[in-house]
Amino acid sequence: MANAPQNTANYTEDNIRTLEGIEHIRMRPGMYIGRLGNGNNPGDGIYVLIKEIVDNSIDEFSMGFGKQVQISIEDHEVTVRDYGRGIPLGSVVKATSKLNTGGKFDDSVFKKSVGLNGVGTKAVNALSSSFYVRSHRDGQCSWARYEKGKLTDEGMSETREKNGTLIVFTPDSELFGEYNFNMDYVETMVKNYSYLKKGLTLVLNGTSYKSENGLLDLVNENLSEPPLYPPIHLEGEDIEIVLSHGNAYGENISSFVNGQNTRDGGTHLSAYREAIAKTLKEFFKKNYAPEDCRQGVVGAISIQIQEPNFEGQTKTKLGSNYMWEKHGENGPTIRNFVNDFLARNLDNYLRMHMDIVPVIEEKIKASQQEREEISGIQKKTREKNKKANVYNRKLRDCRFHFNDKITEKNQENVEKSSIFITEGDSASGTITKVRNANNQAVFSLRGKPINCYKESRKRVAENEELNLLISALGVEDDLENLRYNNIIVATDADDDGMHIRMLVLTFFMKYYPDLIRRGHVHILQTPLFRVRNKKATQYCYSIEEKEEAVARLKTGIEITRFKGLGEISSNEFVDFIGENMRLDLVKLADEESISNIMEFYMGDNTIDRQNFIRENLRSEEELEDVNI
Repeated sequence: MANAPQNTANYTEDNIRTLEGIEHIRMRPGMYIGRLGNGNNPGDGIYVLIKEIVDNSIDEFSMGFGKQVQISIEDHEVTVRDYGRGIPLGSVVKATSKLNTGGKFDDSVFKKSVGLNGVGTKAVNALSSSFYVRSHRDGQCSWARYEKGKLTDEGMSETREKNGTLIVFTPDSELFGEYNFNMDYVETMVKNYSYLKKGLTLVLNGTSYKSENGLLDLVNENLSEPPLYPPIHLEGEDIEIVLSHGNAYGENISSFVNGQNTRDGGTHLSAYREAIAKTLKEFFKKNYAPEDCRQGVVGAISIQIQEPNFEGQTKTKLGSNYMWEKHGENGPTIRNFVNDFLARNLDNYLRMHMDIVPVIEEKIKASQQEREEISGIQKKTREKNKKANVYNRKLRDCRFHFNDKITEKNQENVEKSSIFITEGDSASGTITKVRNANNQAVFSLRGKPINCYKESRKRVAENEELNLLISALGVEDDLENLRYNNIIVATDADDDGMHIRMLVLTFFMKYYPDLIRRGHVHILQTPLFRVRNKKATQYCYSIEEKEEAVARLKTGIEITRFKGLGEISSNEFVDFIGENMRLDLVKLADEESISNIMEFYMGDNTIDRQNFIRENLRSEEELEDVNI
């Protein structure tokens, strides 16, 4: 019998701890804000902190109090001032530091708000190095000051300021590391608030944002290509919808609940997508496939519901089934509510605007014809590859959901599920050896994929590499079946690697742009250099990091320049794809023209592109090892 494992740590009553409120938030921040991050991703925690505070101000406006919210960001300090009712003066400390304490548990005070769990402001307080709150109500002022969630001072006094609440906080660098606010992300957040709350003025660092036409302004201002017909704008009690079609592939639909941007969709977005297809099929009295009715759709949906149930603390996906959750089966489902609204109002709109009817049907028929042609080609290609067992040689799947789509059974694994797209047996072999086989898959490309920008959809469908990649991702029929939350392009840091990366991104940009818009596509950063001496080793991702390492390690230095993933040993590589791996999010702003981007980077070799390369290219000589 094998010896029992030795453990020198005694497990006694002293090891049992109770974490109170703020302490638990600081120790387990992911449970409250989803992720930390350094500000490079719009889903990083520092933006969640801003959103949690602004949400409270938006909720005040929704209840009819305060028509302006002022937001300023200077260095790392964030200031938010609203002109709502203000926090009740005797509850300022409780409302900002005691978990499960707040006014939003009372439907008579906040009917359709985003935050309903009494956590948001407390999480901001707990995760900030400094936090200050001041409430003004009818000539009286109550304030409190905190450091890392701990109360340091409080007081009350008279005031001449207008009613409302002021919050000033600085995210704690001990938790978030070296972070910076990307103001483009903050501006997008503020713009979305203005589109959803007509009549509300938001001021960000002195610039005002106000919308007169709600979601219609959002869609019109973010159109990257001219739509086939003017966007349809439909409004009703607790619902607002915008709809049009364009010539791009995929769907580009923004979704919101109670003013919250549900980036990952949920039941309301699923209902909207279903309702578009159902209504158009019934209007034309033809059994068109849902995907053909939705191909090229550009639009948005916003609904207001009571007691929304979001999946995860960051509220990016709606999980509610009912418009009023507390009534359960006695209340209307979100699916029926959206279906009924669109069936009635879209049908009426089309009958009153018959000029756009043939435009929509022509778009549906064109999609149907292309889809049927492509489907046959893809089926033949997959059957051929299946017989040759090519698929199993190219995809090393993870255990989490082998040959199955993402489900909600294990939310943590859903969020961490990843597929590395790499080139060549050497690189894919290295990643396969050290990956976490529970939630990390590896797909190996053979050589360079075709340039999708220059080829027809039929030619792309015939391509073995891209056909197998589509199958591996599970997006043949619907993006909702995506099998991995993170698609990570991992190529060598040389000319060929950069070219392969661009070809893969071109494929996603042209045919699956929503994968990029929803934040699923990333580029893996791998170190360019290893700097070491007998005492320490440092991996560097840029020339600047290399120079800093050389200055720090000083003597007996050996510098290695990595040109390919296969050159990095598996023992070293394990650190680069673990919990702290560096990923660059591939971003695509809605207003950016996809066709213009692809023409610039992947079209004919123009003078503009040549000049761009000359201005931004670092020569290989700059990256070569320095003998020290």
